[in-house]
Amino acid sequence: MEMPEPDAAILSRKSKIVDRLRAALPAAAVIHDEAELRAYECDALTAYRCPPLAVTLPASTEEVAAVLRICHAEGVPVVPRGSGTSLAGGALPTADSVILGVSRLTRVLEVDYDNRLIRVQTGRTNLSVTGAVEQEDFFYAPDPSSQLACAIAGNIAMNSGGAHCLKYGVTTNNLLGVTMVTMAGEVMEIGGAHLDAAGYDLLGVICGSEGQLGVVTEATLRILRKPEGARPVLMGFDANEVAGACVSDIIKAGVLPVAIEFMDRPCIEACEAFAKAGYPMCEALLIVEVEGSPAEIDAQLGLITQIARRHNPVELREAQSEDEARRIWLGRKSAFGAMGQINDYMCLDGTIPVSELPYVLKRIGEMSKEYGLGVANVFHAGDGNMHPLILFDANKPGDLELCEAFGADILKLCVEVGGCLTGEHGVGIEKRDLMTTQFAPEDLEAQMRVKDVFDPAWLLNPAKVFPLAASRARRERAFAA
Repeated sequence: MEMPEPDAAILSRKSKIVDRLRAALPAAAVIHDEAELRAYECDALTAYRCPPLAVTLPASTEEVAAVLRICHAEGVPVVPRGSGTSLAGGALPTADSVILGVSRLTRVLEVDYDNRLIRVQTGRTNLSVTGAVEQEDFFYAPDPSSQLACAIAGNIAMNSGGAHCLKYGVTTNNLLGVTMVTMAGEVMEIGGAHLDAAGYDLLGVICGSEGQLGVVTEATLRILRKPEGARPVLMGFDANEVAGACVSDIIKAGVLPVAIEFMDRPCIEACEAFAKAGYPMCEALLIVEVEGSPAEIDAQLGLITQIARRHNPVELREAQSEDEARRIWLGRKSAFGAMGQINDYMCLDGTIPVSELPYVLKRIGEMSKEYGLGVANVFHAGDGNMHPLILFDANKPGDLELCEAFGADILKLCVEVGGCLTGEHGVGIEKRDLMTTQFAPEDLEAQMRVKDVFDPAWLLNPAKVFPLAASRARRERAFAA
């Protein structure tokens, strides 16, 4: 994966830049020692690493604005960083960039149960948002698998979803407003304590913009009443394609589960060994969860199991207790960590129409044989958000490059069947050079013009989202002007 050459002029001014940052922030909030910078050289896409020029850890919107003003004046690129859980290289620094981490921005600023909202600083973790309101029987719906660690800032940047997005939507469906600081240090208030603010939908532009437009420091989020009850059911099948067909039939029937999750045999075996969830050893496993009153749950599961039986499941089991339901989800939530214990892997994030699941799973299996690399499939089947885990050996020369080529072919397949390159992980560096697969030149030009407005010098999160050649040309044009 090619990265831009560092700006030698910026590197030569490191001492001056660090001194200016240390004058604006507490000394402990500026990291510049080479050994300490290693902790920030990559995110969860660990195949690529590059220590930054420096790291700043501001604790307020005002401190974030101060950092950005200094970097803007010095012409220094800035890489916003939440918790570093990005699987697409979204927080990968360049050697001449300053990382702006939000990990000290963790306060709850306001809770309004009457209007069902919470306002938080964006370094707060996803799961701790629910933790702040669950005593009043409320919760925050988006639930990425990394929710124990991932920050709201990163969720907004990548428009993260999670297992329950089928019913509750992804981050953009649960975001009401933000406080954002532009590269020039201007503080903007967008949206607010209500849905559908008047004027241009800038909130929709910012959510999913991957740190290209500004640094979000505060967020107003929608919170919901906890459902009366919920119950998952396990469905085991003897082929991936059969499980995919079952998902398609459930969706076509008009029933709306809160979640439909898919795992294939390699993932089932890894998760069972790791979490002891009681999973059946079969070729494909679905976890389907519904919620509501006991009568609603029984009615929905009755229809779902009736559909499942048409596909001859090898196992069909409803959770009989809260503990069994918890263990079912523990296995699914542990999937990425469980796979990481047994193999190096690259996690993809293509999204497809649900009706194409059987075909796409079949083609992934065929491509796996062609490339000679294993694949473990685990994904949000209800909305077609796939997460194939391509297994490779990081110590074997050429394996990473082979893995990248295989991944590119999977993502191209997703686009070919009417899907898109990403559902919730973002583009980052992983998919930037595939953007031309999904978007025509004029589409990319329109997107880059939006960045021109918010970040004219192209200093925010360099070398991400847009094809590298286009990003370079844009920045060169900005400096020439």
